[in-house]
Amino acid sequence: MGQIAFGPFCMDLDGGRLLRDGCALDLRPQAFQALRALIQNCGRHVDYEQMIHQAWDGAFVSRHTVAVTVGEAKRALREYGAWIHYRPKLGYRLEIPIAEELIRKGSHFAQRHTRDGFERALECFQAAAGADSADFRAFQGMAQCYLKLGALGLRPPLDMYPRFLEAHREAAAREGLTAELRADWAHALHIFERRAAEAETELLQAAKDAPLWAPIHGSLFLLYVSTRRFDQAEAALAGACAADPLWPLLLSLEVFLRLCKREFESAVTAGKKAVDLHPYFPLGRFFLGYALQQAGQLCAAIEQFRLAQIMSPDSDRFRTHEATCLARAGKRAQAERILEELEGLRRRDYVDAYNMAVPYFALGRKDRAFHELERACEENSATLFALDVDPKMDPLRRDPRFQRILRRVFCSQEAIAAEG
Repeated sequence: MGQIAFGPFCMDLDGGRLLRDGCALDLRPQAFQALRALIQNCGRHVDYEQMIHQAWDGAFVSRHTVAVTVGEAKRALREYGAWIHYRPKLGYRLEIPIAEELIRKGSHFAQRHTRDGFERALECFQAAAGADSADFRAFQGMAQCYLKLGALGLRPPLDMYPRFLEAHREAAAREGLTAELRADWAHALHIFERRAAEAETELLQAAKDAPLWAPIHGSLFLLYVSTRRFDQAEAALAGACAADPLWPLLLSLEVFLRLCKREFESAVTAGKKAVDLHPYFPLGRFFLGYALQQAGQLCAAIEQFRLAQIMSPDSDRFRTHEATCLARAGKRAQAERILEELEGLRRRDYVDAYNMAVPYFALGRKDRAFHELERACEENSATLFALDVDPKMDPLRRDPRFQRILRRVFCSQEAIAAEG
C-alpha cells in the first residue's frame, strides 16, 4: 500500500506506523486509522459517519470516542496538531498550509545535491517564507542551500556565505539556535573561515543535542579529517552510520578519509560500495572516480567523472578531474579542450579555481597551477579547508609557493604580515 508523506511526517500504511523525520511516533492503531482517514481526505471535512466507515470499518462507536481518538492524533503531531480542525455538522478536516508543501518540495529538490536542485529548492523556501514569514524552516532551508552552493563550489563562496549568514540569523531569530542550526553555523565557520577550534566546540554541542542527525557527525568528520585527526574522523563516521546507515554521503565520506590517508585501494572499494548503494548520487560517482584516479586506474576514473557530469551537469569539479586524468593518460589535446571550455565558462559564470590547479599542473603548466591556487584564496574557495590533506595537491607540495599558500589559508593575517 505504500507511504503517505505530509510535512515532516510519513505514514507507513503497511507497517501501521507514523514517522517524523524517520523516527517512529507513539500512536495506537485506532488513532493511526483516524489520522489516515483525515490524510486521505486532506482539505475536505470528514463527518462522523464517514469517519466511522473509514477508520472503524463501520463498527459503531460514540461521537465522544471519535473526538478522543482524533485528539490523540492531534497530540501525536505536536506543534502541527493545529492542522486538524473541527466544525460542528461538518466534521474534522486536515489542512496543510501552503508553506508546508513548499518546504517539503524544497527539501526534495535539495536532496539532488546539484546546483539546479539547490536553486530550485531556494525558490521553494523563499516562496514559503513569503507565505508564512514566521516559519523558521523556510529560512533554515534557504541557509542550507546557500551553504551547500558555496561549500560544493557551485556558486561563489564570497557571495553565498553572507547570504547564508543572513538566512541563518532569520531562522535562529524565530526558533532559537537549534542543534541543526548550530551545526550549520559551525560547518560554515570551518569551511568558509577555517576556524576549526570554534567550529569543533559548536559541533560537539550540536551532536550532544541531536545525536541522531547524521549531517552533524558528517561536519565533525570533515573537520577531523582536515586537521589530520583520522582516529576521531573514524569515530565521527561511525556516529553518522549509527544515526543513518543509508545517508547518501556516508560512504562518500569514507572514500574521502581513505584518500586522505593515502589508502587508495581501500578508497576504491568504499567508492564501489557507495555507487552500488546510491547509483544516481553524483557525489558518489565523483568520489569513486577520484579514488580510481589516485589508484592509477585512469580510464575507469574518467568513466565515473563523465557519469557524474551527466547527473550534475552544472558542477565543474567533475570536468577538471576528467581533464587531469586525460593529461596523465597522455591525451593532452582532450585535456586542453576541457580547460578551454571551462575558461570560456568562467567569463560568464563561477568556476572554482581550486580544482583548476591540478589539471594545469598535469599538463606541465606549473606557474598557471599556482596562479589558480592564488585565485582560489582570493575567491575563498570552500575546498581550501582540505588543502593540507587533499591527495590531488601532493604533486605541488614540495614547491615553496605551496607552503606559502598553506600558511595564507590557515594562519592569521597577523602571521602573514609578519612573514612579509
